[in-house]
Amino acid sequence: QVQLAESGGGLVQAGGSLRLSCAASGRTGSDYAMGWFRQAPGKEREFVAGISWSGGRIYGDSVKGRFTISRDNAKNTVYLQMNNLKPEDTAVYYCAVGIQLSWARTAYDYWGQGTQVTVSS
Repeated sequence: QVQLAESGGGLVQAGGSLRLSCAASGRTGSDYAMGWFRQAPGKEREFVAGISWSGGRIYGDSVKGRFTISRDNAKNTVYLQMNNLKPEDTAVYYCAVGIQLSWARTAYDYWGQGTQVTVSS
């Protein structure tokens, strides 16, 4: 099994920045994709960003140009640098691991417990 542990969430004012981290442990193997999703109260879980083993990246439209995803394969860790945060970015952010890089929730097999990001106006 794979376990994912997110960290780095918190409270920030609009226009500020946060950096999320997600460390994977267990039988991760290699050649897997990692992604970030978020879910606000009363809303569906939304794709934020994803990155392949080789470094290919995709982003959700709402965060493109503001967020950057990266990974350190030696540490089995993915990061999400969030800049110019907006109140609508407020959500629980979840890390996920899957075989193939995708925007779809169903492509990811393992999920973390989430970390809260709150952006005040």
